[in-house]
Amino acid sequence: MRLEITPDTVVVHLAWWEKFLGLLKDIRVPRADISDVRVVENPVREAMGTGIKAGLRLPFLLYIARPLRLDQVFVVRRGVPGLSFAVENHGTLKRVLLSTPQAEEMAQRLKNGD
Repeated sequence: MRLEITPDTVVVHLAWWEKFLGLLKDIRVPRADISDVRVVENPVREAMGTGIKAGLRLPFLLYIARPLRLDQVFVVRRGVPGLSFAVENHGTLKRVLLSTPQAEEMAQRLKNGD
């Protein structure tokens, strides 16, 4: 997974295996439609608490999945902080949670509009 932040959009580029096993595709969201940006210290725990999911699920280790309501996306790993943000105007998708070592930096960029 690679996160790209441009002045206008946020793009989550997934590897082919993440797309295949996670039943997902790349996510592209206009920055104007992103809110509630925060860093999550234990994103796997948060993903585990959201009910039944479709996609790749290795409890306590890795989630590349969506809940059955399809309102959230999780691409999270144990031991790696997460970047969480709310999404508007993107169909059923309401929230994205991604593990990235640069979670703090990315959160600041999104909050500051950089």
